[in-house]
Amino acid sequence: MPDDRASAPPESTPKPDSGVNGAGPDSGAGEAGAARVAVLLPLPLERPYDYLAPPDLVLAPGAVVRVPLGGREAIGVVWDREPGGRRVPAAKLKTVLARFDVPPLSGDQRRFIDWVANYTMAPRGAVLRMALSVPAALDPPRPQIGYRMPEARATGDGGPGPAIRLTPARQRVLAEAKDAAPRTLSGLARAAAVSPSVVRGLHAAGLLEETEIGAPPPFARPDHARAGPRLSPEQAAAAAELRVRVAAGAYTSILLDGVTGSGKTEVYFEAIAQALERGRQALVLLPEIALSAQWLERFAARFGSAPALWHSDLTAAQRRATWRAAALGQARVVVGARSALFLPLRELGVIVVDEEHDPAFKQEDGVIYHARDIAVVRAHLLGIPIILASATPSLETMVNVETGRYAKVHLPDRHGGAAMPSVELVDLRRDRPVKLPGLGQSWLSERLRGAMTATFEAGEQAMLFLNRRGYAPLTLCRACGHRLQCPNCTAWLVEHRLAGKLQCHHCGHLAALPQSCPSCGAEGTLAACGPGVERLAEEISILFPKARSAVMASDTLTGPGAAAHLIQAVQAREIDLLIGTQIVAKGHHFPHLTLVGVVDADLGLYGGDLRAAERTFQLLHQVAGRAGRAERPGRVLLQTAEPGHPVMQALAAGGRDEFLRVETEVRASHGLPPFGRMAAFIVSCPDSAPLDRFCRALAGAAPRAEGVVVLGPAPAPLAMLRGRHRRRFLLKTRRDIPPQGVIKMWLEGLKIPPKVRLQIDINPYSFL
Repeated sequence: MPDDRASAPPESTPKPDSGVNGAGPDSGAGEAGAARVAVLLPLPLERPYDYLAPPDLVLAPGAVVRVPLGGREAIGVVWDREPGGRRVPAAKLKTVLARFDVPPLSGDQRRFIDWVANYTMAPRGAVLRMALSVPAALDPPRPQIGYRMPEARATGDGGPGPAIRLTPARQRVLAEAKDAAPRTLSGLARAAAVSPSVVRGLHAAGLLEETEIGAPPPFARPDHARAGPRLSPEQAAAAAELRVRVAAGAYTSILLDGVTGSGKTEVYFEAIAQALERGRQALVLLPEIALSAQWLERFAARFGSAPALWHSDLTAAQRRATWRAAALGQARVVVGARSALFLPLRELGVIVVDEEHDPAFKQEDGVIYHARDIAVVRAHLLGIPIILASATPSLETMVNVETGRYAKVHLPDRHGGAAMPSVELVDLRRDRPVKLPGLGQSWLSERLRGAMTATFEAGEQAMLFLNRRGYAPLTLCRACGHRLQCPNCTAWLVEHRLAGKLQCHHCGHLAALPQSCPSCGAEGTLAACGPGVERLAEEISILFPKARSAVMASDTLTGPGAAAHLIQAVQAREIDLLIGTQIVAKGHHFPHLTLVGVVDADLGLYGGDLRAAERTFQLLHQVAGRAGRAERPGRVLLQTAEPGHPVMQALAAGGRDEFLRVETEVRASHGLPPFGRMAAFIVSCPDSAPLDRFCRALAGAAPRAEGVVVLGPAPAPLAMLRGRHRRRFLLKTRRDIPPQGVIKMWLEGLKIPPKVRLQIDINPYSFL
């Protein structure tokens, strides 16, 4: 359960109290006999607007409608009426224009939107916009045109027909069209092995007629009865327990805790099968859906069809089809990124959050939320089970298990008898990488290089992990010390040598690498400092010229297709060495990969993030789990300058539970989540002077009460981002004091200047 008690039903939701021209929702009728309805618009607005319903249109809560708004038309949803607010004469209200022919948003989903808005302190309309993210899906798809033989001609009663020459190609088309259902132009042409122009010619001659045909279902129905792979006794027991929970059809949160390679996916597939057997839908959230090629292959093998996908790389047409299929119940299983949680799935029977610990589930822009936490809320509101799967569960989830709020299903062993890899620490203070002729500083220790040599000689595969994209994280002038910085952010420009550019990884600013120093004008003095994955690839080409290597990072993969192609190449043993960033840790299964080398294991341990140690442990444990997943034993080498750090010691000893115990004690002693509550204010403005004035006013109004601590204002670590100066406040409260109420009182009466932007992050994960 989230540390904010998100699995408990909301005690209150925001009260809409005004509408169009200040009108509030009202159950009464207008002067002309038309009923008032409250319509929430997918805009950054807190309150629904009042409209009049046409006499011939019944508008129940949840109906999706089109309404006038100023000089344009807008989409909205009829919201539940609540008392309060000013009554505006009906003569001043506008009338709803039309209702869309889609299922209404259910009461559960409307309550979910209210809860998310109340918890995140975001306008309800902004949350609604995530649920109505594809406006084009509200209109039914255009009917398809099919071609068939006229009935009279098909039965032989059509007379001699036009005098046209029936070539063999035309005869094949007519043979296909006779006594057959109408087919699309391309479908009929393909069946007859002709070009579409042949079909068009027969239609022009009157030998074929056009007719409307219904579109085929956008997604095949998964076969829940299809036999899956043979499960081990431990897997079968875990799957049976999950099936029982899903069959019960009641809310429960279950942690599926299994070591890497234990087969957690196949186990929760059985929970999905149980939901399908009950006639329910299933939703699976993955942290990196664009990298899920292996997951999709396993799903298709288990259920005989592909699930519906939901992620940012879909085309507009695909998003439209998926949203509508979800709303109409045609998509029985949806797998997607965090935003899939807002799809209008009306028949949900189970939610699965895979890799529940992954920070990618935190949305940092717009409405700021953590998908895992609000997924628990949605499951609670629907009264269905939710499964949280991970080999390295978050501390919040483990505390909820220990306190009995979550159930736990455990898979302690790898599937098929595979052993967990051995983890060794390479002390960089003693085993320093040497300089290489023609390249300079090496970043691989002698011990790691020796392990790689042995791995390649054995015909096995290796992986190098470094969580830095590009060639080098910093470029500086050796003459004057000038560092190339982003003009929009307080961040260094990262060199991407393969693309021949410098890039800011925060705002996306691009620049060419200059020939001379922008500060002193010296030529040939700019030097790349520190390694990125491209720099490692360059070193590998010198050390192991015969090794076939590839880089796997978010900026080297152009989309899901490129990711799938690279993963297939590794599986087919066309690649000897994979060099990657954190995306290589996302559950990939490479049977012949036996060695993992972590180049800079200390990266990420520091920086003021309260979860730094936990995140580093999780990431490195997941990366290590890529080694030795089949019959070959695995070996992991962690290069570290701090081998005595608790994270390094826990990784080497396989002491996950001991690490979590110590981390829990540290958090509890300082009142940090999940033993206390936190909220962050991120205040930004293009100009620093008005920003600092507002921050002083905000600090002066800060609450002072027992159990409440306010830190700040302070410049953010990224003091400028996308051209905006940034300041941060941090609010800490006791576990029994919800920060939302404190924040509402704090901000009451404060006017935010026009150019100043205030973002509220409840339970922050990023401290930049």
